[in-house]
Amino acid sequence: MEAKIRVEWLGELRFRGTNADGRSAIMDATDEKGHPAGVTPMQLLLMALGGCTGIDIVSILKKQRQNLTGFAVNITGHRRSEPPRYYEMIHVEYVLKGSGLDDKKVRRAIQLSEEKYCSVRAMLMDKAQVTSSYRVEA
Repeated sequence: MEAKIRVEWLGELRFRGTNADGRSAIMDATDEKGHPAGVTPMQLLLMALGGCTGIDIVSILKKQRQNLTGFAVNITGHRRSEPPRYYEMIHVEYVLKGSGLDDKKVRRAIQLSEEKYCSVRAMLMDKAQVTSSYRVEA
């Protein structure tokens, strides 16, 4: 399976990444005050992790006929201070909402995503220590 992405410079330090279907995301670096004008590439990487694992978990729980009414992924990444400043540690917190969610099925869905299905997590495992937790809200 091949993916083709075009990344185009828009001026300053802003870039647009576009996939073969024409869908795009804007990336930017930090400005003089240390604030990004857009999403930085490293933040986009954490977003990709959240989206990848989220798709897996929601799909699995729906197949298990769990009454999932809300789902969010909170991700915290800690980067090296020296270049290359990749993430050394990442913590993923899954927040699930729904009535009567089976704890065993929730844990299994998370495990399957983390150990088998999430390609983004698999790519990160060589460089980052990735931990996770979850909680169910009423």
